[in-house]
Amino acid sequence: MAHFAQLDENNVVTQVIVVADEHEADGENWCNGFLGGTWKQTSYNTRGGVHILGGTPLRKNFAGIDSIYDATRDAFYASQSYPSWTLNETTCQWQPPVDYPDDGKKYEWDEDTTNWVEVEE
Repeated sequence: MAHFAQLDENNVVTQVIVVADEHEADGENWCNGFLGGTWKQTSYNTRGGVHILGGTPLRKNFAGIDSIYDATRDAFYASQSYPSWTLNETTCQWQPPVDYPDDGKKYEWDEDTTNWVEVEE
């Protein structure tokens, strides 16, 4: 089974479907002909440019609803959550200007201070 993402006119993902193996080889065209629109294959097992099962990664990240397809990078990535975060060109994932603390506590991002703030439990 293969996954395919439908793109709107701005290359934003509107839906992701599973296509039978028999249509995988020509899946983008099959989806277009059967359902209409523009389609790109996406890999459920690809995260940050790595295939988590050791296979060949596809388009940097699994596409989700509202993900963006960047044709230049041939990659899917989430929309930018915070203005201070930058897109990692290798992983196509957004990175904060300060690394998440590694002390076992819970934190949330505070854009006003551009830093992580501990969350009280």
